[in-house]
Amino acid sequence: MNQNPSDDAAQPLRSFPPQDIDTYSLEFIGSGGGYFRVWIVNLLLQCMTLGIYTPWARRRTAQYFYNHTLVAGSPLEFTGSLRKMVLGFVLLILLYLTYSIASSTGQALAVLLFFLAGAVLAPFFWRNAMRFRLNATRWRGLRWQFVASWREVYLASWPLFVLPLVCWSVVAGLLVLSPDLSETNITSTSAIRGLLGLGLGLVLVLVVAALCYTGTDYNYKRLLVLRAQLGAERGRWKLGYMDFAKVWLVAAAMLVLGLVSLLVLLVSLALFSERAKTMEWPRSLESLSPGWSAAATMLFVGISILAVILATVPARAYRDARMFQIMWNNIGLGRVARFQCRLSMVRYILLRIKNTLLTLLTLGFYRPFARVSEYRMKLESVSMHVQGHVEQVADAMLRQQPGGLGDALADAAGLELFG
Repeated sequence: MNQNPSDDAAQPLRSFPPQDIDTYSLEFIGSGGGYFRVWIVNLLLQCMTLGIYTPWARRRTAQYFYNHTLVAGSPLEFTGSLRKMVLGFVLLILLYLTYSIASSTGQALAVLLFFLAGAVLAPFFWRNAMRFRLNATRWRGLRWQFVASWREVYLASWPLFVLPLVCWSVVAGLLVLSPDLSETNITSTSAIRGLLGLGLGLVLVLVVAALCYTGTDYNYKRLLVLRAQLGAERGRWKLGYMDFAKVWLVAAAMLVLGLVSLLVLLVSLALFSERAKTMEWPRSLESLSPGWSAAATMLFVGISILAVILATVPARAYRDARMFQIMWNNIGLGRVARFQCRLSMVRYILLRIKNTLLTLLTLGFYRPFARVSEYRMKLESVSMHVQGHVEQVADAMLRQQPGGLGDALADAAGLELFG
């Protein structure tokens, strides 16, 4: 899954002789209550404006988290253009409405063209979104840049184009087998072959989809780090594709284990319910049986939905935490800085389970507190090791920072509308 650019793209600050390493812990000085006030205002305004306030809400959220994130004692700044965010939001809404109209009116060719255009333009949208996000990030007067070329982005996106080809090949194969599947005698040899082909085709699509998703995720994260630039310094990357694949495999195993355990529990409850129907109840309870049965059914459905959500939480929490951990332990900034992450998998999984339960019990109103607690645990597990004093390093990078004219021309050429 490795693509260009080469891993040795990062260039050191040549003005620095070898120096001692200073260590700084990342900090978050915000609070759940502080973010709740931002969140509730955003929610109310989005509801009142039928979603039109979304770009303003996203900008206020980004500014809150950036302004309360300290890196070596200095806060980050979010300077994203509101005009670009609004234009990008309007464009996405128009595209969605056009697709919905084509789909609802049965225009199959238009829908197919939308899917093809989406696959072709996905790398374009991703590159512009990353450029917007990094270029909107400031620290000590330094601005991040994303300098990946179109060629690099599309080379990193090759798994996106493999998946449709595999799906179309499987569909074509199933169409060939469709006469066998229509046999009235399901025990015939041809029909059995058709069913086996259908099963193998579905398995193949699922496997290829998983490989393509993880491959795209790896390629994009790798490119984002290697082509991120602060001053004249670029990112370093030491991870291989198998490091990512192992995380996804473990998460998938945890997900299957959780769902199987849930299935066993639900089957046991169903068997117990069937057995309970045969039990003799006191005559005084017989009059309550219709209402009791409906309430019991609703309770069972609610518990089942809650159980499904909780059964998937550990797998998703592990994937997020482990991916965060291996990423920060294997990236750096030129030869100026490297990072270390001490995030505990167990603590983070338990925190995610608690937050999910409290969010469900409060009908979503605990979500701001949950988001802040998870963000704080992840951020404050990271420490930054800088070669020399951070003030000296930041001043040197500021002197080497490219001028604003080139950035303005690149922004105009890139049509950065997706923040």
